[in-house]
Amino acid sequence: MLKFDITRDDLSGLAERGAVFVTFGETMVRDTPADMQRPETTRLVYITLAGSEFSIATLLSRLGIPAAYITRVPDNPYGWMLRDTARANGVNVEHFVWASKAEPIGRYIYEAGRTPRLGVVWYQRMYSAASRLGAGMVDWRRALANCRLFHTSGINFGLAAHSGYTVNYLRESFIEAAAAKPPDCLVGMDFNYRATLWGEEECRAVITPLITDHVDVLITTIYDMARHYGIGCGRYTARQINEGDIEDIHDDDLRAFGEEVTKRFDLRVVAVTMRQSDSSERHWWESAAVSRDGQFFRSAAAREIYLSDRIGGGDAWASGFYYGLLTAGIGHEGLEKGVIVGDAATRLKQTIMFDLPLITKAEVQALIQADVLGSGNLTVR
Repeated sequence: MLKFDITRDDLSGLAERGAVFVTFGETMVRDTPADMQRPETTRLVYITLAGSEFSIATLLSRLGIPAAYITRVPDNPYGWMLRDTARANGVNVEHFVWASKAEPIGRYIYEAGRTPRLGVVWYQRMYSAASRLGAGMVDWRRALANCRLFHTSGINFGLAAHSGYTVNYLRESFIEAAAAKPPDCLVGMDFNYRATLWGEEECRAVITPLITDHVDVLITTIYDMARHYGIGCGRYTARQINEGDIEDIHDDDLRAFGEEVTKRFDLRVVAVTMRQSDSSERHWWESAAVSRDGQFFRSAAAREIYLSDRIGGGDAWASGFYYGLLTAGIGHEGLEKGVIVGDAATRLKQTIMFDLPLITKAEVQALIQADVLGSGNLTVR
């Protein structure tokens, strides 16, 4: 039975409010060899846009959710490219903070992997314009006036350490935003730890109070929680998880994990994404969500993906999950819808090159229907 048909969702009530989803962070320029050569030998590069928060805002807007993205960006062709791409996808850019044209935009070089060689990312994010988006630069009360879900990523708060700043500008901006949001606005965060930006101890010191004091919905993995907080997953201890000594994860394991994480950080919901890889080209994906009042939903099965580009897969899932919460609420129906839509969205995105999830609501719905019917064939009518 097909429970959700997102193509029939009436979003008029959301549209009347203005931006109901708001996020902020850094968008990077991504350099990818266009000839499949190694980066040091190529002379032909695809230039695309990349960044967790921007990707999430882009897909939610494409799914019909009014979304706004906030960043600090140089007033030069790279900044204009970001502005124009956001506008083309329906994302509100009214609250962009424009920096000097001479300031750098964050960027990364990506070398795609092929079995047995792993893909590699080289960040170039030090001193970027977005890393200095600080307090007092955004009118958060106006930006969040109609917001129902304000999202950020743990990546943001690692940029200060990455650049060696004495001030964590994005942390200050986040705290300012949290104080200005409407009372009924949820705060979501993707833990999203990047060891290339900062160390575990500094990450915990900065992020832990932000989650505990401000976050309602946390998206994470069992690996990050085991690594940073020693949290196990049911039958599996944190040590077993860190050493890779785990096999099948049962529903009761995830329920126990969710209960401990929600209590540890005083959350309303924790969402868990789970990826297994057979090779660089073939992965399996599933997810689950647990609320503090005991609501639980897990993917019906781990689904196979033949990858074109895995980067941005987690962001596409977060978009779909938030779509469920924004259209069906934070109870069981919202968790179920979020997991189902998120799973379909991420599987589609990872078959598309580059970071941005340029997929449609009809494609997501067709994949959901194919999963229910067991056909495995996606047809968009």
